Parts: sequence; structure tokens; C-alpha cells
Amino acid sequence: MSRRSDRALPSISSSWRVWVQTLPIFMIIVTVSALGIFNYQKSSSSVVAATLYALRTSEAGREELGDEIYFRDMWPWIWGEMNQLHGRVDIHFGVKGTKGKGVMRFKSERRGRMGKFETKEWSLETEDGRTIQLLDQGRGDPFKNTSMEAEATG
Repeated sequence: MSRRSDRALPSISSSWRVWVQTLPIFMIIVTVSALGIFNYQKSSSSVVAATLYALRTSEAGREELGDEIYFRDMWPWIWGEMNQLHGRVDIHFGVKGTKGKGVMRFKSERRGRMGKFETKEWSLETEDGRTIQLLDQGRGDPFKNTSMEAEATG
């Protein structure tokens, strides 16, 4: 079987309809992928790990949620801002334990370029709408001198 090299090529129908139809689908896929990547970066940050660990060791948190405290969802979504460069962390995400579920909120700010982060809010909102303040003023800030401080200054 042989083909002639000087034969006419088939016509290529360049239709803009295909581009118009597939471009929105492509943009949606890229946007969802980017959001997923940024959320994964937030969920694996030292701030989230430190707050989740502090919740696990908190007496009030364990009393309300029970043991085995972890993210509520299989793929956790971290809502809010985590901008350590500019000294602003304001996040919340779902948590669960053996007794119940809730939403943990954490807000911390840094004053000045070389200042230390100061925790403004650390609370747990339960399924029934109660808000439990986890930041115990008597014991001090549990996030002082943690990996969050080291990451922010280093």
C-alpha cells in the first residue's frame, strides 16, 4: 500500500464554536484546581496543625468534642485569610470528635514587622450554636513560642 506524496490535504474546519464551547470548561477546571491547591496549602500549614493540636489538648475542646479530634470532612476546607507575611491569620474550619462536631475559629495578628503574633480569638462553635472560648486568659496564649511563631519570623 502506497500513498502519493503530492496528494491534496484534507481541509481543516477551523470553527470558533469549538473554542467558545471548551474555553469556559477549561477555565472552570483551572479555577477549581487552583482553589484546591491553595486550600491544600492552607490545610497542611503549621498554623492549622498547631491550632488543631491545641484543640486536641484543650480541656474545653475535649470536653465538648471528645477524643480523636480531627477535621470534620474528608477533604477539609479552610475558610478565611492566612497571610503570615502581612501578619494576619483569620481562619475557621470544621472539626469533629467522638462526642460531637463544631467549627473552630482562630484569629491572630502581628503588630509591626518583627513583632510576635498575638492571638485575638480562638473559639469553638458547636452544632447547637453555642460558642466556647478556648483562649483561657488565666493560662495565657497557648500559641506563644510554637511553630507558627517560628514560621512567621523565620
